[in-house]
Amino acid sequence: MEQVFYNSTRGSIKNISSSQAIIKGIAEDGGLLVPEKFPYVKDMLVKMKKMDYKELAYFIMSRYLTDFEESELKACIKGAYGSKFDSQDVAPVKKVGETYFLELFHGPTLAFKDMALSILPYLLKTAVKKQNINKEVVILTATSGDTGKAALEGFSDVEGTSIIVFFPEDGVSEIQKRQMTAHKGKNTHVVGVLGNFDDTQNGVKEIFTDNEYSELLDKKGYMFSSANSINIGRLIPQVVYYFHAYLNILSEDEIAKDEKVNFVVPTGNFGNILAAYYAKEMGLPINKLICASNDNKVLYDFMGSGRYDRTRQFFTTISPSMDILISSNLERLLFEISGKDSEKIKELMALLKDKGVYDITSEMKEKLYDFYGGYAKEEETKNTIRKIFKTKGYLMDTHTAVAYNVYEKYLEETKDDTKTVIVSTASPYKFTSSVMTSIDEKYAQFSDFKLMDEMSKLSGLDIPQPIKDIETRPVIHKTTCPRDKMKDVVSDILNI
Repeated sequence: MEQVFYNSTRGSIKNISSSQAIIKGIAEDGGLLVPEKFPYVKDMLVKMKKMDYKELAYFIMSRYLTDFEESELKACIKGAYGSKFDSQDVAPVKKVGETYFLELFHGPTLAFKDMALSILPYLLKTAVKKQNINKEVVILTATSGDTGKAALEGFSDVEGTSIIVFFPEDGVSEIQKRQMTAHKGKNTHVVGVLGNFDDTQNGVKEIFTDNEYSELLDKKGYMFSSANSINIGRLIPQVVYYFHAYLNILSEDEIAKDEKVNFVVPTGNFGNILAAYYAKEMGLPINKLICASNDNKVLYDFMGSGRYDRTRQFFTTISPSMDILISSNLERLLFEISGKDSEKIKELMALLKDKGVYDITSEMKEKLYDFYGGYAKEEETKNTIRKIFKTKGYLMDTHTAVAYNVYEKYLEETKDDTKTVIVSTASPYKFTSSVMTSIDEKYAQFSDFKLMDEMSKLSGLDIPQPIKDIETRPVIHKTTCPRDKMKDVVSDILNI
């Protein structure tokens, strides 16, 4: 297998191995680690068609994680995609009318983050061993709702690691919050930040890039790594399910060999849709990557104008995992469309930090042709949930509804008849209040927890096992802090 090395988008790190990149998480200069090239596999699609999810995961991931031995990577995959998923297919594709839904919520936390965070602890543990590191790895993570619980689930009681999850105290659903704050695990810590997700994410990034603090940790026998999608070990496993969805539809003879499809991705931090872009660069026949935003439509505006402007009103919506104004993974795309120009990326990221705004060049904007941006307003999201349930009997969560609404607008505007896959990122059971009141306002009288029973009665869908008793689970993690005290909390937890 040809070796693939990793570089920082901002130029400070060049040609490190995949195991080193996974351990590091983010470069010292704040840059994100990216593969030097994309392995091209289009001519092997027919061979891939016969693979189950685990076999496909090995096939794709082995092309990127080239310093992992076959036995090491296969052990990671076996550990990740086993009994924790309630679907034999891991990520089933459901056809609803003429549209396909890629359901990424059949893991232990009912959200798409499970697809990568189930395997990241195995990859990290293997990487640490390969690099002969004897420090305790501290996983530091910011979450807008789903990453947190999925990371806690993955890293709980993993030897040689601790995990600290920060989340916006008032920016997640009640079920998401209880999933995190009631989590058991000797090495797990959960902290509510008195601010929004961007405050939380920026606080974590500042801790990561504080070199003096990193030196202090090193002396105390600790090192930081990340479970956010800024970690390349999160991003690469996500590429797999785009191939899986395409091959699933191909196997059902719904499309011809090499026929292109569209993917519609509800997008906040840009990692999920970036994985689709990586899949396309590898040769997966993708026509358009439809980037769906909610009222925080910073990506929609960027796709249309080439200007990224976070200096705007922040909206708290019923699709909270997309309530983001700084989409970290966009930096990886900018790096690719700039011709891998790390000086240009440093310039743009400095402008974003200092001014809150940057403009890409006309040449870069032309290279956004793979993408189409759209957004759904709050009422449109609610109406979509109600309409699709009443007309097609399919119940979707708030984020998937944003994607579906944007797809309807795309169809109306373009008349594009390309087969299309909606990426369904969470179970409706994670957002019971928003989903049920979208169907009928009478459900507003019930708590999120009571609405699980009501949702089951209405839809005929069983309450997923991982959240059946969630209301009665005791809250273990009660710490909250202002955004400027996050580093102090980390120090207290680690006793340094």
